[in-house]
Amino acid sequence: MKPPILTIIMFTIISGTIMVLTSSHWLTIWIGFEMNMLAIIPILMKKFNPRAIEATTKYFLTQATASMLLMLGIIVNLLLTGQWTVLNIPHPIVSNMMTVALSMKLGLSPFHFWVPEVTQGVPLMSGMVLLTWQKIAPLSILYQMSHSVNAHLLMTMALMSILIGGWGGLNQTQLRKILAYSSIAHMGWMIAVTTYNPTLMLLNLTIYITMTLGTFMLFTLSSSTTTLSLAITWNKLPLITSLILITMLSLGGLPPLSGFMPKWMIIHELTKNNMITAAMSMTITALLNLYFYMRLTYATALTMFPSTNNMKMKWQFESTKNTILLPPLIVISTMLLPLTPMMPTLF
Repeated sequence: MKPPILTIIMFTIISGTIMVLTSSHWLTIWIGFEMNMLAIIPILMKKFNPRAIEATTKYFLTQATASMLLMLGIIVNLLLTGQWTVLNIPHPIVSNMMTVALSMKLGLSPFHFWVPEVTQGVPLMSGMVLLTWQKIAPLSILYQMSHSVNAHLLMTMALMSILIGGWGGLNQTQLRKILAYSSIAHMGWMIAVTTYNPTLMLLNLTIYITMTLGTFMLFTLSSSTTTLSLAITWNKLPLITSLILITMLSLGGLPPLSGFMPKWMIIHELTKNNMITAAMSMTITALLNLYFYMRLTYATALTMFPSTNNMKMKWQFESTKNTILLPPLIVISTMLLPLTPMMPTLF
């Protein structure tokens, strides 16, 4: 893709998201979603092959359906209240309709089927944009609607998403699908606390984006897309592979890494609101995510493939261009837990 075209497309994606973030009018929010959706299609199809076309088509159909449902909810809300503002959603049917539309955009269960397939069918960097930047706009609307959404509906979808995110990743060998199922589980944790403490959702989103960005950049640097290629990479790039494993364990929520902090705070918040059963169920199902990350760590770090001396020395001569963002991302992804006492004052 030529640089001027890529610049225009990325500008449109960023503009669409910023329009959603800064607007309180439903029509401009919907336009922002549409700008974002249409601009990301060329990014997903950067590698023009049948698999990428299939993934992009699935993404477009799902997002178009969600946009149609969202517009239906906006029109019904306009007919009932005569207003376009986000903060005024008095009718529960309208609120549920909009929640379902946003959950389709986020890939929450039971509307999660497109996430692993689309992520697997697109290049690594396109998958990174899909699983990070594309989550910001729908979650910002849920944040604004947090006082008027159905808490039971959100909690049901959250528990299903955490379960599906853990269960679906158990049998995967493709790293992009593993990260897609991990994304579904993380979205579940975020919306579980939305009605009780929306700022905690923002904290979880920030840490999730940081960890996912670091993981995708490390995958791109090591050219790893499967568990087998990751295991072989250990011989060629031991430092990069070690960082991949640490950030993936942080994604799984292993203490004392950063990924444990938002889970800990969300469980604490739910317990304060007498949601003990939900907190316990979320904690138990989160162990599924941690299990497949631990299994991946074992397969990579504790098994050595046959290699030559040249392979072992190769890591010293590998190019480390385009890695300026990696050190801060890795530090944030792994070492934030001691800052936990400060978080209630910041969020």
